[in-house]
Amino acid sequence: MSEGGVHTHAPHEEFVQEAAAGHRKHHSLNQWVAIFTAILAAIGAIVSYQGTRVMNDVLLYKNDAILQKTHATDEWNYYQAVSTKAHIMEVAVALVTPKKAVPFRRKIRKYMVQKRVIKAKAEALEASSRKADRESARLNRPHTGMALSLIFIQIAISLASITALTGRKWLFAAAGTAAILGAALWGYALWLM
Repeated sequence: MSEGGVHTHAPHEEFVQEAAAGHRKHHSLNQWVAIFTAILAAIGAIVSYQGTRVMNDVLLYKNDAILQKTHATDEWNYYQAVSTKAHIMEVAVALVTPKKAVPFRRKIRKYMVQKRVIKAKAEALEASSRKADRESARLNRPHTGMALSLIFIQIAISLASITALTGRKWLFAAAGTAAILGAALWGYALWLM
């Protein structure tokens, strides 16, 4: 301190004060980046969870569609076996005398009733398979939106990290744009559900 009450610092002290002031400004951007990144990471975790849950449902419905289709195929195979038995009985009726044909005719009637029941069951199983397949496809659309949303959120986090390292504000704006796109895709995916 000088005699007149004016306080002066040595040049290196002034440099330290200026650097500290600049650091506070830079630190302010870093604080915003840290908050932004933390929020995006939380949103990303939610989107990831929802996407995984939706994909599990997609796979569950797809598996159910395949299972129902397999059961329908089994029923159609059974239908064919019963049809073959009925045809054999019809041949037997044609080869024997009318008196001996009575038990064969009863079996033919029994097989015809069985065929109607089997056919109805097979058609119901096929309808159930188609319904599960449609539901799987319907849920796959929001899952795709969630996956794209997560990609944009991760891009935003990456850009924000680079912003923290470089101090470039335009990167932070790019991160914000990517985050907005990610949020919009997430909203669209939720709307599709």
